[in-house]
Amino acid sequence: MRRILLALAITAALAFSSSAAASTEGYRQTNTRVILAVFGKYGQQALAVARCESGLTVWARNGQYLGLFQMGSSERRIYGHGNDPWAQSRAAYRYFVASGRDWSPWSCKPW
Repeated sequence: MRRILLALAITAALAFSSSAAASTEGYRQTNTRVILAVFGKYGQQALAVARCESGLTVWARNGQYLGLFQMGSSERRIYGHGNDPWAQSRAAYRYFVASGRDWSPWSCKPW
């Protein structure tokens, strides 16, 4: 009986693990599409920056730096922010434009 329960528990854990991985990959794909749409001709560059800064997750946090593009608290206050990829990408795009359409404000560069 114990072996059966253990086998069922392992099977359930593996199923949960693979569905969580698929879910993670799904939101990364969504975030990728959003970034490409918001940044237009700079989309591939923005995607490289976001991948490096956050691993393409809106919930990434490093001290005061949050989100897809790891924007600091003063930048979020000026350019906006939100909990979804559209809001975060639009805020980062406003910041990108205000900085002269270069990536100097970010630690990660697309090259």
